[in-house]
Amino acid sequence: MSGHLIEIVPMRRRHLGPVVDIAARTHPRPWSRDLFVGELDLVASRAYVVATEGRDVLGYAGIMLAADEAHVTTIAVDPDAQRRAIGMRLMLSLARMALARHATAMTLEVRVSNRAAQELYRRFGFASVGARKGYYQDNDEDALVMWARDIDAPEYAALLGTYTERYGPTTRYDLVPVLGEARG
Repeated sequence: MSGHLIEIVPMRRRHLGPVVDIAARTHPRPWSRDLFVGELDLVASRAYVVATEGRDVLGYAGIMLAADEAHVTTIAVDPDAQRRAIGMRLMLSLARMALARHATAMTLEVRVSNRAAQELYRRFGFASVGARKGYYQDNDEDALVMWARDIDAPEYAALLGTYTERYGPTTRYDLVPVLGEARG
């Protein structure tokens, strides 16, 4: 890793080599390059970002948007770059993008065994509302279904503001406003 500023930037096709590598290193059934390409082509309903440091891709994340809800489709951090708050920065970007697209709630599924991810999501206001039995096909593991509601409320903006202050500038340019400005 190069020691540069960690930036969150929109995912582009040029990022897909390292993204697919990270997926293969972090997921039992990783997404293929073709699946990522298909997702990137759905610009009206999808948004994907990568965490970069210099020329290195350290992680990626994405959301699917429908009506006033944002579904976290994927998030992963290179195992060699973990414990550097990259997941926090990626989630912060996803929340901002969801707000910019007028979402009022976010949802996701997470393995019941993935306590670290569950804790990250709780920090962003997600709470478990149930489970999907046998959701993960690689080992028939259950998924927790988690929701963060009222993400358009001032309290959620304050939470995101706290994280922005703590983790500093992480984008080359302002990806999205935190609250209200995109609704104007």
